Amino acid sequence: MTTSNTNQPPTNLLSSLTVGDLTLPNRVVMAPLTRARAGERRIPNDLMAEYYSQRASAGLIISEATVVSPQGIGWPNTPGIYNDEMTEGWKQVVDAVHASNGRIFLQLWHTGRASHSDFHDGELPVAPSAIAIEGDGVHTPSGKKPYETPRALGTEEIPGIVSDYRQAAERAKRAGFDGVEIHSANGYLLDQFLQSKTNHRTDAYGGSIENRYRLLEEVVQAVTSVWSSDRVGVRIAPNGSFNDMGSPDYREQFTYVARRLDEHNLGYLHVMDGTGFGFHELGPAMTLADFREVYSGRLMGNVDYTRESAETAIADGDTDLIAFGRPYISNPDLVERFANGWPLAETADMSLWYSDGAHGYTDFPTYREAVTA
Repeated sequence: MTTSNTNQPPTNLLSSLTVGDLTLPNRVVMAPLTRARAGERRIPNDLMAEYYSQRASAGLIISEATVVSPQGIGWPNTPGIYNDEMTEGWKQVVDAVHASNGRIFLQLWHTGRASHSDFHDGELPVAPSAIAIEGDGVHTPSGKKPYETPRALGTEEIPGIVSDYRQAAERAKRAGFDGVEIHSANGYLLDQFLQSKTNHRTDAYGGSIENRYRLLEEVVQAVTSVWSSDRVGVRIAPNGSFNDMGSPDYREQFTYVARRLDEHNLGYLHVMDGTGFGFHELGPAMTLADFREVYSGRLMGNVDYTRESAETAIADGDTDLIAFGRPYISNPDLVERFANGWPLAETADMSLWYSDGAHGYTDFPTYREAVTA
């Protein structure tokens, strides 16, 4: 086990926070983590229910990225939310979290160009523009393959994608989720539309900072027509290079995005403000303090936070919530470890992140279980 730097329990990180009419008992958020346990049919299952309920002491759980349509698929064995079986599968997960006194939002996802024709019966993945990812390849059902040049979406197709998000939001409500998060980060479809590197369109969805934001605005409007706006979050990654992202005008683009999203009274704006998930190095990293200047609502920080740095960020007023990703894989009782100054378990080996079954998924012990074993 790794050791904590201090035995003093945190104060701000474990204080409650009101998000609309939802009270979070602490500000520790379980970040969305793709774990690929939903099987080929992408239906949430009993194992997933156990996994999420084990981590229900988080102030809020954000589910793994969940595709809103077959067109959005881009990773093997990830869950969906576009048919009745998927909705029922998620209901058992939500019920298990609620039975353990937890709260959970569903993250809505469309991978865009970060996909492959193997997922789409030979049809190319879609994107704002026909620009391929430069990288070492994409994981497909038949192994890792080179990225393909995607098909640029026609203007007339975009309302259908917005509708897919709306219907996914409706299904999330039927499944009993406490809210939803719109995934507009990490080089997936909505991020691809936002950024000048990947969006070379000349219609109403490209060509300017304002136009590149248009699709995200329409998706937010669609989702908030289903959910109260304070039960909706949006995730962005201004510093990220994952999936071959990073645009020269990133500061202007994401400052504009934050200002516009501030108009919606969202539950939170989830900012991947660190550089540990990949940094484009096109200028200074955008910080939570940068976003505080233009966004008046609740902010959530993410990437490489420790208990101590999370405490500092909250105490300094830069953020309201901190999302923890990798620590939650091997520490189902992360909140209790923070509260008691207990050491964290060693980080789980990457070979377990996307493997099959319970091993490396639901078999990590709590601190109390580990010391009494």
